[in-house]
Order: sequence, then structure tokens, then C-alpha cells
Amino acid sequence: MTYCLGIMTHQGLVMASDSRTNAGYDQVNLCRKMHTFAHPGERAFVVLTSGGLSLTQSVVTLLRDEFNEGKGLASADTMYQAARAVGDCVRKVSDMDRAALERDDFSFNINLLLGGQVKGEPPCLYLIYPQGNPLSATVDSPYLQIGECKYGRPILDRGIEYGSTPMDVAATYALLSFDAAMRSNVTVGPPIEMLLYSNDRLEFDCYRRFAADDPELNQIHRTWERSLRRAVEELPKIQFNTCLQNIT
Repeated sequence: MTYCLGIMTHQGLVMASDSRTNAGYDQVNLCRKMHTFAHPGERAFVVLTSGGLSLTQSVVTLLRDEFNEGKGLASADTMYQAARAVGDCVRKVSDMDRAALERDDFSFNINLLLGGQVKGEPPCLYLIYPQGNPLSATVDSPYLQIGECKYGRPILDRGIEYGSTPMDVAATYALLSFDAAMRSNVTVGPPIEMLLYSNDRLEFDCYRRFAADDPELNQIHRTWERSLRRAVEELPKIQFNTCLQNIT
């Protein structure tokens, strides 16, 4: 299993992914799910992957080959075209592998997040489905998740607002989202990779990798748990009726 998250703010993008995976017969336990593609000053993209490792590796390899040849992500004029270029590679892998997988009862189960910017366009965030079609984040729905997302969603729903959440605060929310996912599901785990992209930067220079024993990550985890307990204890006390005569 996996968990990947992209947050779009008025200042830029926060992209984060865990590294725990199980690649079926390959028995791969850890693998990077964050992949960057950049021509500094012109375009910068980050792709996060979820699903069958052999499939996502094939998609990323195709994207990398095209990029090195000046095609695909390297030639897209807009972020929408970039999302479509990723979807085209997903469909190519589907054409190659889906029938054989489904014949042996394996599903073609990959999803990807694409975040970044093309010069002259605002930064955007997309989810690309297994069929290759893209879904865009919006001002009203400014974050997208793939993988084991349900445990990390509530904190994002309560805290992330496109127009008022600074990017550094969104990064903290992202870590808390991962903390919730890791606490409730052992298939999500470190190292956690996080990348911050500022509007119009058109290169990547703000990256962090959190290992399981990272002091800052563990301090955030401990402080957050203490803060939650204290907040609950400070809530108004629940009032109960003392008479049970009318309860049936």
C-alpha cells in the first residue's frame, strides 16, 4: 500500500509520498514514489505514484525517456497538456500489460499525482486515473490524495484553505496527515519525501526526506498527540441526565 498527497496553495505546491510498498512476487519493501522532471526556468514537474510497482516504474520510465527526447512533459505548453502526456504513458503501459495481468486476476491499479508549472501558466495539481484521464485540484478542493488516503483526510478537510493557508503551514498539515495514516495503517510508512514548490520558481530546491528515526518528525508526532489530548480535555464537559426511568 502507499499514501501520496498533493496540496495546492496560493503560494505554491506541497507534494509528499511515503516509501512503503509490496511489489507482489518481487517483495520490494521500500521504493521511492516521487519523481521530478525539470528544465530550470522553463518547466518543473513532480510525479507521485501509487499502485503496482512494476506498472508505475514502466510509466515513469516512459515519461523519462520522452522527457530526455524533448517530448511529452518536455514539450507540453500547458499543465493540462502535461497531465494528458502522463495519461498517454499510462495508456501505453495498459495496452502492453493489462490483458496479461487481468488474465491472472491482477488489476491494473495505478494512480498518479502530477504537480508543477509551465512558464507562463500558474502551478497546477492533477490526479491521473488508471484510464489515463486527469482530474484537476481547484481552489475549493485544493488537495488530492492517492493510495491509503482515508486516515489522513480529516485533518486536511479541517485545515487546508487555498487562499489562507501558507505553504509552510500546509507542509505541517501534510506531515500530520501522514502521521495519522501511519498510526492507523501499517502499510503506510517512512521514509517520507516532501517537496515544496513556490509559484514561478520553475525549479526544485526545497526537498526533505524524513526517515523513521528523524528527530523532527518524531517531535512533531509527540507534540501533536499531546496537543490533541489536551484539546479534548479542555472541551466542554458532556452533561448526562441522572434519571433513567423513561429509558426503554
